[in-house]
Amino acid sequence: MLELRNISFSAETENGTTKDILKDISLTIDERFVAITGPNGGGKSTLAKVIAGIITPTSGQIILDGEDITGLSITERARRGVSFAFQQPVCFKGITVKDLITLASGRKIGVSEACQYLSEVGLCARDYINREVNASLSGGELKRIEIATVLARGTKLSLFDEPEAGIDLWSFNNLIKVFENMHEKKGGSILIISHQERILNIADKIVVIAGGELSRIGTKEEILPELLGKAGSVACPTLSEKVV
Repeated sequence: MLELRNISFSAETENGTTKDILKDISLTIDERFVAITGPNGGGKSTLAKVIAGIITPTSGQIILDGEDITGLSITERARRGVSFAFQQPVCFKGITVKDLITLASGRKIGVSEACQYLSEVGLCARDYINREVNASLSGGELKRIEIATVLARGTKLSLFDEPEAGIDLWSFNNLIKVFENMHEKKGGSILIISHQERILNIADKIVVIAGGELSRIGTKEEILPELLGKAGSVACPTLSEKVV
């Protein structure tokens, strides 16, 4: 179980003033699938980075299964079972896809098992398993490979920051299936930041962040009708405008 206690984060702006990005957020996550949504610039990605350990909150505590992990590094949190998939996946020059999946799993795995993770995210294993994880791969390919590494880790808390960003409609349809399978087969919690209704619709709980504050929290039956009834409350990118 993940518990956020009075999490706040402030950052210094270019003109030397301080801006409050997150404001006293308290939240408990013990469901299998939780979606965080809300207007752009509301603090969603910042909250995910705070949970992952990429940035340190100005105040508050992060408790994972009873342990205070607020002061732990990204590596230490990963060892305790926290995975994070970036909105814009990073490249790893000199590392093959198989090497990356093996490193993510934390154990020695064979080619067939690595290929299975690639197949789960809709990639033909024989075309990717020995490719280098570099700029020759498209954004959509890197995104799916990164999700495959999270699948391989099988951690107690998997964080995804707008996993639909940069992929086309076909890939998005398969992405939904990946999360549904994770929801059914994997232990732990899946936390996804997303604007997409189809992702929100498979969540056990929806958290709305706006203006750096916790605006609403509840089931999809409680939250979705209100979100969909207010134009502009959730900014949904047009999938047809995305490219692989």
